Amino acid sequence: MLQVKTFAFNPLQENTYILYNENSDCCVIDPGCYFNNEKERLKDFIEQQKLSPKYLLNTHCHLDHVFGNKFVHDTWQLPLYLNEKEVPLLERAPVSGTYYNLPFDNYSGEMHFLTEGDTIKLGDDELKVLYTPGHAPGHICFYCEKQEFIIAGDVLFKLSIGRTDLPGGDYNTLINSIREKLFTLPDTVKVYPGHGEATTIGFEKRNNPFLN
Repeated sequence: MLQVKTFAFNPLQENTYILYNENSDCCVIDPGCYFNNEKERLKDFIEQQKLSPKYLLNTHCHLDHVFGNKFVHDTWQLPLYLNEKEVPLLERAPVSGTYYNLPFDNYSGEMHFLTEGDTIKLGDDELKVLYTPGHAPGHICFYCEKQEFIIAGDVLFKLSIGRTDLPGGDYNTLINSIREKLFTLPDTVKVYPGHGEATTIGFEKRNNPFLN
């Protein structure tokens, strides 16, 4: 059974997730740790819980979600898993960082590409990959069907949706991703977004002003 630990990192208050099970296997999703104290908080949690990191995963590669990729890779020798269409965004992320006065060392190591229907396994636990473009061209989500939760990145937020005015974004594509991939999940599925507090599929179906 997976447990979910959330950190809000960097000036953009991005949600970084650690998913871990009773066997102490874990994955790190969207490490947004920018400042040294944030990197230490991430490392301290993993060490204090005696976890063994198995995967470094990106839902997408806007800079606030990839600040810590290199740190996680260097610390635990993990290659990066992402959708192939996100590689150009990843490569441009340091340039974007200069616009925000947030320079950083980018990840440049081995990459494994994920697409719709792929599965990430942590022991007996599984995360199904959903391809959900619109906010970013290669955006993916990680769905744990057994425990009814999804790591949704910047697709769906509580009472909001991901922005589509960044390069590669498209409003209609995003709405279709939400309706066809997320809103077809059970209403009870808990949504862990890339920013802000968690919500549920049912709550967003009933209340999200962008989707009613």
